[in-house]
Amino acid sequence: MRKANSMSGAAQHFLNKEESFMYDREANFPMEDTRNEARIEFTEKGMQHLSSRRCEIIKLSKSSALIGIMTQFQLPRNFYLDIPSARIPLIGCLLKRVHANNIIEARFLRLLTDRDLNRIFVYSTHPNHRNRTLDIYR
Repeated sequence: MRKANSMSGAAQHFLNKEESFMYDREANFPMEDTRNEARIEFTEKGMQHLSSRRCEIIKLSKSSALIGIMTQFQLPRNFYLDIPSARIPLIGCLLKRVHANNIIEARFLRLLTDRDLNRIFVYSTHPNHRNRTLDIYR
């Protein structure tokens, strides 16, 4: 009986460690400066309805984003990112880090496609993306 408990404890510890480093081991894609209006949507205190807060995407890659939020509040670990101008609804996100200057780092639960990235950059107000055009044939 004692061996079984110690084995399950070791396995449980291994799984916790595996789960916490899962996103750190994925390939990091280069971040690109952007400026897009977006919304963070999440459930509050286990309720059924979604609450939303306005935010701005500052940097973006296929797998993660830096997001600026104007007001400080307790953000849950899992939330959705909605980018209405680019018509990209509800991207599942995992909170990685909260910085003191109202900037958060989020990791996407799925990789963004090149088409989605291009669409986001077309609707960006950042000067680097001024000459981007939307390819409607892809």
